[in-house]
Amino acid sequence: MSEETTRRSVGLSRRELLQTAAATAAGTATAAAAQGEHPAMDGKLKVGCLSWCFHNFAGGVDPAEAIDVIGGMGFDGVELIANAPADLHTLWSGESLDRIRARVEKNKLQVSQFVLFQQAVPGLASPDPRVRARSIDAFEAGCAAAARLGAPIVNIVAPWPADYGAERGYLPRYYEIGAPKAGERFHIGLPGDFDWPKAWATFVETVRECLRRAAAHDVKMTIEHHTHCLVHDATAFLMLWDAVRDERLGYNLDSGWTLLQREYPPLAIHKVGRRLMNVHMRDIDGPMRRFPAFGTGVMDVPAIVAACKKVGFTGFLSIEQDKNVEDMRETCRRYLRIMREAIG
Repeated sequence: MSEETTRRSVGLSRRELLQTAAATAAGTATAAAAQGEHPAMDGKLKVGCLSWCFHNFAGGVDPAEAIDVIGGMGFDGVELIANAPADLHTLWSGESLDRIRARVEKNKLQVSQFVLFQQAVPGLASPDPRVRARSIDAFEAGCAAAARLGAPIVNIVAPWPADYGAERGYLPRYYEIGAPKAGERFHIGLPGDFDWPKAWATFVETVRECLRRAAAHDVKMTIEHHTHCLVHDATAFLMLWDAVRDERLGYNLDSGWTLLQREYPPLAIHKVGRRLMNVHMRDIDGPMRRFPAFGTGVMDVPAIVAACKKVGFTGFLSIEQDKNVEDMRETCRRYLRIMREAIG
């Protein structure tokens, strides 16, 4: 049937016909997203860069220069991060947020995720409901910022129960003793009355509430796994998803943290399947303890890309490079070349 015949049969002008077709397509995309299918701009994997490759984690740090650098290199997207609770009401709101969004658009980038650093939502695993409530409110402020940035996802690293490991600072980084003294033991301070089922149940309810807040702003939520956290690997994430059962919840796989814990990233991708919403890419050294400059380690990049394609993932694979490289720009350029070749 021709367009003209269709138009006459339903009494629509050309503009109305196109608008109707667009609305139908948009509805199909929305339905697909509601069913947990991967959002895709063109059906291909996309290559991104995290803004904090080019700035620190201090509160109030402006990502403008990092956005310009990343855009100038030719990346498809950028992840932005709120480093402190106060930033959500200053840097990431009002005119400041509009300025950052304009910078992103000028560089023809997509904000693949808006990330809430653990310091921005420090109480998500607190046993104190008042502390949790404050962090959940901060999470919602992050959802509002993400929506204004056009970011489809808000991300957090899974917290660890607040009542253990406090003496270790950033607990996920404590996974080895380089030169143990005589009699020294690897130790994390679990309190005598520690109750894992209670800690897990509390976190499940916290995630449910975060997802309710995310839905109000029409964004999704990803959780990234780190050592010693409530979600430390793909299997733990699947346990969380089974407890929550919400299509807005997805997995942010970090290839480096995955292999550091001796889980093969392509296998983890197959485990989570369509729950995979975002990927952070790192390289790793032979002993699988450090994250060297991307392209100088043993990370199985082609297998990661193949697994992503196999499970139907069409989102971002974004470099997250530790500041242990001589030339961050050259490292990110090399990453971009490696990924473009691997994706094809």
